[in-house]
Amino acid sequence: MNKIYLIFLSLIMSYLLGCASNPVTGQQDFVLMTEDQEIDLGEKYSKEVLRQYRAYDDPDLQAYVSRIVEELAANSHRNHLIFHATVLDSPEVNAFALPGGYIYITRGIMAYMNSEAELAGVLGHEIGHVTARHSVKQHSASTVTGLFATVIAATAGVAQAGDAANIAGTALVRGYGRGHELEADRLGAEYLAKTGYDPQEMIDVVEILKDQEEFDKKLAEAEGREPRRYHGLFSTHPSNDKRLQEVISAAKVYKSDNTRKEDGTFLKLTDGMVFGTSEREGVLRNHKFYHRKLGITLAFPKNWKIDNLPTELIATTRTKDAVMQVTLEDLNKKRSPEEFIKAEFGEDLKAGEKISTETYEGYTGIAVVNTPFGRQDTRIGVVFKDKQVFKFLATAKTPELMDQYDNEFISTISSLRALKPEEDKLAEARRIKLIKAKEGDTFEKYARSSPLTSYAADQLRLINGLFPDGQPTPGEFVKIIQ
Repeated sequence: MNKIYLIFLSLIMSYLLGCASNPVTGQQDFVLMTEDQEIDLGEKYSKEVLRQYRAYDDPDLQAYVSRIVEELAANSHRNHLIFHATVLDSPEVNAFALPGGYIYITRGIMAYMNSEAELAGVLGHEIGHVTARHSVKQHSASTVTGLFATVIAATAGVAQAGDAANIAGTALVRGYGRGHELEADRLGAEYLAKTGYDPQEMIDVVEILKDQEEFDKKLAEAEGREPRRYHGLFSTHPSNDKRLQEVISAAKVYKSDNTRKEDGTFLKLTDGMVFGTSEREGVLRNHKFYHRKLGITLAFPKNWKIDNLPTELIATTRTKDAVMQVTLEDLNKKRSPEEFIKAEFGEDLKAGEKISTETYEGYTGIAVVNTPFGRQDTRIGVVFKDKQVFKFLATAKTPELMDQYDNEFISTISSLRALKPEEDKLAEARRIKLIKAKEGDTFEKYARSSPLTSYAADQLRLINGLFPDGQPTPGEFVKIIQ
């Protein structure tokens, strides 16, 4: 009993030492880190983010977003922090904040905005997460849950109790809850008003993103992928949510006399912005992958979900019972594809055979390796291109499914070939182009010459904030895709 008592006493002391004043409310919060530790954590995570994503290569756009974040943050409850803003080169519809003032927004979400005020609405929301220390609270809740799990396990005398408590803790702190999201909206609206923006723009941005999300569900179903959703209250609650309307209205008391006017800068900066996957990362068109710099194309099975990450391609079935990974490495020794693959797997490689694609030579076989489904049979493939090697790892959830999908695995490996001259255009990234609408212009007219292959008119309406049935106004700028 004394030992258990001491453990609980230690937890109580940790709780008392962990309390800190909330920068927004002034009340005591339960957090297990100082502000300096919070900043260090944010810096650490920011490096991880930039290992997974690249910053978008547009210095003017980066500087523009940074300026807006700095101006909003100057009117925040933590204006002593230096905020760091980065536009990520990703088609994902997302924005997020890390501890200590690191704000990220994707070009994917910016494509659906049409004013600086809308952009400020999203950035203000993310700044609100930082000022209220939401991620720090999550981290602290997760930590203390682990501590209590240890106590439960020690008391019960079984490891399973600790596992159960950790599972419960994971569910407890997974994602921001509605309360935190609503608080971030309230704070964001306040910062917008103090900086000269109309806080009502946050409602407008909710409507835009809800339209995009609802449409993308339909498009994702047709393309066999997961829908793109922006996290938080924006994605889970409608713009007519009563509490959301109340917190936005309450922010009007902070309204600045220096009201900002739209000068078209935001739209001008979207002119030429990449839409969809980046040319540098390779372009996905339905189930095919094109990479101009590498000069290759690759065909995945139809209706698989394909994630184009900076260091790898990951393809999964819609039922998530099979997965395929493609990576690229430099070759360092002169040897054949067979020698290369056997040097790594040796006697563990079974059913080895040569592969001749339309352009390149390779080798494939089966080996037992660690996979997301455990240690089991995996299709291994290598294809040589000049001084580099494409490596394929593909497996399924069960041996029966492995047999079922194996022909598709081999077909994908064998599809890797050189890009043909007539396919060069397919490897180009699609871009937003700003044009002035003329009399008689419609989105259906723009769609007929658009490279968008699915619901082109609907997608054009979405990026112009005119979904579901709006039309261009003659004399005004509209965004099209080229």
